[in-house]
Amino acid sequence: MRFVTATALLALVAAPALAEGWKDDYQVIKFGILSGENEKDRLMRNEPLRLYLEEALGVEVEIFTAGNYDGVIQAVAANQIEVARLGSSSYAAAYTATDGGVVPTLTAMKKDGNTGYRSIVVTRCDSGITSLEDAKGKVHAFADPDSTSGYAVPYFNMVKVMGFKPEEYFGTVTFGGSHEADVTGVVNGTFDTASTYQDNDVSGIYQRMEDKGMIEPGVICKIWESPEITSGPWTFRKNLPPEMIEAVTAAIEAFPQDDPEGYKLYSSFNPEDANPEVGFTRVDSDRYQWIVDMRQWIKDQRRSGS
Repeated sequence: MRFVTATALLALVAAPALAEGWKDDYQVIKFGILSGENEKDRLMRNEPLRLYLEEALGVEVEIFTAGNYDGVIQAVAANQIEVARLGSSSYAAAYTATDGGVVPTLTAMKKDGNTGYRSIVVTRCDSGITSLEDAKGKVHAFADPDSTSGYAVPYFNMVKVMGFKPEEYFGTVTFGGSHEADVTGVVNGTFDTASTYQDNDVSGIYQRMEDKGMIEPGVICKIWESPEITSGPWTFRKNLPPEMIEAVTAAIEAFPQDDPEGYKLYSSFNPEDANPEVGFTRVDSDRYQWIVDMRQWIKDQRRSGS
């Protein structure tokens, strides 16, 4: 009996040591963030999370940024970063680029329990364009080829639901490079319309830009919105130790409760938003399979030229 008890005690003591063993190989964790907004604001919003993760995990944490979505996706695929906060379409791109070698664990959750947002098309309120019908023959900008709301979802809906190919319907189709660049291009008259996103009518990319003083209120108007899209996931490389993936996931999951003020900055909290983000919920790869399939459909359309 003494032998059994001693063995059991040894196992209990050894278990935490084994669970923490991943830190020997990963003394620095790098997490990537997409280029939906300018780099200065991206880093500022994510700094509270970076500091929190360093304290919670006891390792150094660095933020990785790139000039476009693909830069973050390729960093995951090349084992240059361990984890990234991706959009749904960029997750699907990473899934494809790594032959399924990524693991989604968390996505943002709203106060009412929803985990989605919408793609929208915007124009200048004074443009005279009030619908996509009015935008025929005009200059339209998508955000980034790996953006869910800024490209994949609006493109898919334009072709499959509304029955037209953007390349043939609009006078010119281009990529702005980011959501902020799309909106700025519309404000400046470079683009007539652009694809971007919003959570609801008081919270989205152009509303955030108004709050930051980047654009004047009342200049941008929405003319189309998509069905709800599942928010993108925190995505890990599958070749990481499972105990590491769980430890980092649990730390991110606890961030809103452990550092409420830091989370408000991270999530761009707006007191006028009746349904703000309040935390995270667990997800798995099945949640995003339709996005993987949609991206494949778009790729097939490009190859066939149809």
